[in-house]
Amino acid sequence: MKESLARDLSVRNEATTLSSAEMAYEIVAACSDAKGRDLTVLDVSKIFALSDFFIVVSGRSDRHVQGIANRILESLTQHHVTPLTIEGVEKGHWILIDIGDVIVHIFYEPSRAHYDIESLWISAQKVTLSRAKNGKIGKRKVATRRRTRTK
Repeated sequence: MKESLARDLSVRNEATTLSSAEMAYEIVAACSDAKGRDLTVLDVSKIFALSDFFIVVSGRSDRHVQGIANRILESLTQHHVTPLTIEGVEKGHWILIDIGDVIVHIFYEPSRAHYDIESLWISAQKVTLSRAKNGKIGKRKVATRRRTRTK
């Protein structure tokens, strides 16, 4: 059921030839252009059937968060990609952009600390994306330290 739903959702973006990794790479570039902070890319493909990547980024203010979202939307438009859903733009504390294969969470810094979304997806692998000389996008696992509880 989940796989067919994912296929149905991706039909809306048939005009694009971007893979999920390429789309995530373009979104990361847009976040960097907009001076997004604390950028994290999570590979959720092995634990979440509806998406391949979560991108989490922070802004210093609600205006900055909205600016990051606008820059991402401009980049998506250039690649003929239409988001399935955009939530939270009005307040600018947590904007969610669902593109199907990639889900973007843009937080106002205090809201990000409060919701701590990375901890909810602790089993997802943090990755970095890079473009090779042949133009293909590669992902590399980021070494992280697991949280340990102290008594």
